[in-house]
Amino acid sequence: MVFAYIWEYMENTHRFLAFDCGATSGRALLGTFSEGVFSMEEVCRFPNRPLKKDGKLFWDLDAIRNHFLECLKDLGTKGVRLDSIGIDTWGVDFGCIAPDGTLAGLPRAYRDPYTKGIPEEVFGIVPRRELYAATGIQIMDFNTVFQLYAQTRAGEPALRKAGSILFMPDLLAWTLTGRQVCEYTDASTSGMMDQKTRSFDKRLLERLGIRTDVLLPIVQPGTVIGPLKPEIAELTGLGPVPVVAVAGHDTASAVAAVPAADERFAYLSSGTWSLMGIEVPAPVIDERSEAANFTNEGGIEGTTRFLKNITGMWLLEQCREVWKAQGKDYSYPELVAMARREEDFPGRINPDDPRFAAPADMVEEILRSAQDDTLSDAQVVSCIFHSLAERYKEVLGILQGFAPFKIEKLHVIGGGSANDLLNQWTADAIGLPVVAGPVEATAIGNLLLQAKAAGLIADRWEMRRIISASFPVKEFKPAKH
Repeated sequence: MVFAYIWEYMENTHRFLAFDCGATSGRALLGTFSEGVFSMEEVCRFPNRPLKKDGKLFWDLDAIRNHFLECLKDLGTKGVRLDSIGIDTWGVDFGCIAPDGTLAGLPRAYRDPYTKGIPEEVFGIVPRRELYAATGIQIMDFNTVFQLYAQTRAGEPALRKAGSILFMPDLLAWTLTGRQVCEYTDASTSGMMDQKTRSFDKRLLERLGIRTDVLLPIVQPGTVIGPLKPEIAELTGLGPVPVVAVAGHDTASAVAAVPAADERFAYLSSGTWSLMGIEVPAPVIDERSEAANFTNEGGIEGTTRFLKNITGMWLLEQCREVWKAQGKDYSYPELVAMARREEDFPGRINPDDPRFAAPADMVEEILRSAQDDTLSDAQVVSCIFHSLAERYKEVLGILQGFAPFKIEKLHVIGGGSANDLLNQWTADAIGLPVVAGPVEATAIGNLLLQAKAAGLIADRWEMRRIISASFPVKEFKPAKH
């Protein structure tokens, strides 16, 4: 599908490619700026699944890179000329690069439970309050600091051999360019960055026995990493296209694409995870934010994404896998219709209960949590949607206590924004309008950040005006307030 927005005339045509790689799938979208028109179209989609090897979960870096190359070759065959390429992914995970510039080992996947119990060990060395006061990052088992501590303690071979570590978007950029950078928004999710200096807190890490010589200086979004490797430039026929470090953390790119007119909004990036927060000029780090376990992550133009991670469509996705194995391959429209039929079902769960992190059977786990093994599939879906809506209400209420402005609406972006039923139930629960869309917010933010780096866009508010006029959104008003 192609969307367009017309603004000030531009003499030349500019094309940018966004690789938006998630923990279950990836996609590439082509953005074109020509004669005052911005258009966007999907180029390809591909699966992404962890590899299980020797009882450990890894990301299949070669497979992701090969999908990238196939997409680039296809564009080259079609004669497309790119101004730049940007890559965004999830946070916290990283790969190790040996001193000779080769990959020291595949990156571990955050779903691997190898960090279970590690935070408590770390707090015995660096108290929880001290760690949060420095980094402002929500305590979650898979934060990079806990992964590095666990790998250090276990003598992980890849980490022992490493000359540097690269977070996932930077690691994928390295496979295309051979250049190494550490982009700010992704580094900010690690639980290792001092919020005051916006650099890694090496003294804190040294206390934990974590190597600091493997950490690169942090660069800001918009930094040019370097051109495609000569062999890739030739293989694809695209030439030495520069790769730009966009807001590498997918939520940072998505928040940049919120079609808001002013600051008085909260956002919900809805996908496998639901990330709810506000955009503020500085970190919010105090006893209240620590107690509520809110996180401060880097945004564009010096902003902070003050947010909470909430388990999202992971619950439904895992139920679908269980049902599919039973011969019930429900489509998303079918699932929504099922939930609608059971709108008055009263059962609820806590979506953030650790029991739902990686269960062998999500449906069975939900039945146990609801203490009712007689629930129909439709009731399970209704339970998930209502439970998410009520969790969103709870978190938004906490956010309102921190926001330096009145929150007047909730912008839902990402794949979950297409779920009209959940959007309406959320509006009913929070008592505020819900503005849903765009679905491809992360890729759109990636593309427009490349355009901003190229000097075509002035700032994030111009980006948002373009997005608001370019992409259809739906508004859901609370019906029960």
